[in-house]
Amino acid sequence: MAVSDTATTKKQLSLENLPDLLTVREVASLLRVSPLTIKRWGKRGKLPAIRINSRGDRRYRKESVLWLLGITPKSLEE
Repeated sequence: MAVSDTATTKKQLSLENLPDLLTVREVASLLRVSPLTIKRWGKRGKLPAIRINSRGDRRYRKESVLWLLGITPKSLEE
């Protein structure tokens, strides 16, 4: 079976077009840390997570991630 190029190409995130809620992997990729680190930061309160669905999947607010990077939403608009 041939795998299409779109299936193998990872979605690249940029600071200009981040979704409002990010997954563990997306945050880890942006911050260049392990997904486990992101989960640990959530447990310690450094990066609060929102739990969704019955499985308890984590999502992180864009504003919280940008704050960790030292970026305010106003600085992105400039």
